Order: sequence, then C-alpha cells, then structure tokens
Amino acid sequence: MTLPTITPAEARRRLADGSAILVDIREPVEHAREAIPAARLHSLSTLAAGSLSAAGGANEPAVIFHCQSGRRTADNASRLQACGAPQAYVLEGGLSGWKAAGFPTHIDRTKPIELQRQVQIGAGVLVLLGVLLAWLVAPQFILLPAFVGTGLVFAGISGWCGMAKILGAMPWNRAG
Repeated sequence: MTLPTITPAEARRRLADGSAILVDIREPVEHAREAIPAARLHSLSTLAAGSLSAAGGANEPAVIFHCQSGRRTADNASRLQACGAPQAYVLEGGLSGWKAAGFPTHIDRTKPIELQRQVQIGAGVLVLLGVLLAWLVAPQFILLPAFVGTGLVFAGISGWCGMAKILGAMPWNRAG
C-alpha cells in the first residue's frame, strides 16, 4: 500500500487553513534537533494502530506524515494508514523537502546530531585512526579499519548496527 504524496507548498497551505495536521514519525532525538514548527511528534517506533483516529470521521483534518527524507514514511505507508486517519499523505521530500522549499524549521543546536551521522563520524574516525596507526606504529593496526568495514557491511545487510546501538545508549542521545 502507498500513501499519496503532498508537496510542501500544499501541505503548508493545508496546515494554515486547518484542513490538515503534520505528524513527524522520526525518533524523539531527531525531532529535538530540528523540526517543522507545526509538526506533532508520533515516532514510528511507538505509533500504534488507531492512535490517530478521531470521532469526527470524514470531517477530521487530513494527516500529513513526514520523516527526514520521505523514504521512511513511504516504506511504512500501510502501518501509517492503520493509524486511523480519514485522509493520509506523505510529505514529499520529508523535512529535507520542506527546507528545500524555503519553509522554516526550528533548530536546536544544543541537541545531538542524528544517530546516522554520529555513526558515520565514528566509523570514519576509527578507519582513519587504524590506517594512521598501521602506517606509523605497527601494521597489525590495519585490523581496526577492517573490523569497522566488516561491521558496516553487516549493518547494511542485516539492518542492525552495533555502533548505532552503542551510540544510541550514550547520555547525549537519551531523550528527555
């Protein structure tokens, strides 16, 4: 099942006239760092069937779901449709599309950057460190970037990333 997309301009118009609400399905740490001011947070990990249904039926406002790029939203369309909204849409391009259209977001730079970027930075530092140590200290340090590369391949194939799990448990990534 797929949900129809809606452009950021149309979404903004519908939000302004009250005919739609915007639901951010990203995780709380992502929403805390940067969000569309009108968006309500209902993270995908906690969203339950029927959680957005209301008693008004067809008169209820449409629900426009968004994530960072729109892909996570589109990939979970059937689950989002089951939330009970009378009309549901995917924001074209997600938060990135909203910003590309020149619309405002609220950014809190005191909050941590996205977990995926933290993993990229951590993996890059470990690979660089391993190569430098292998070149300057001992060739056995080449095992460090090999280990990181193996972990990245495993994460790509399985969808489970040990480094993301570790970084997600760090104090700066805890919501609250």
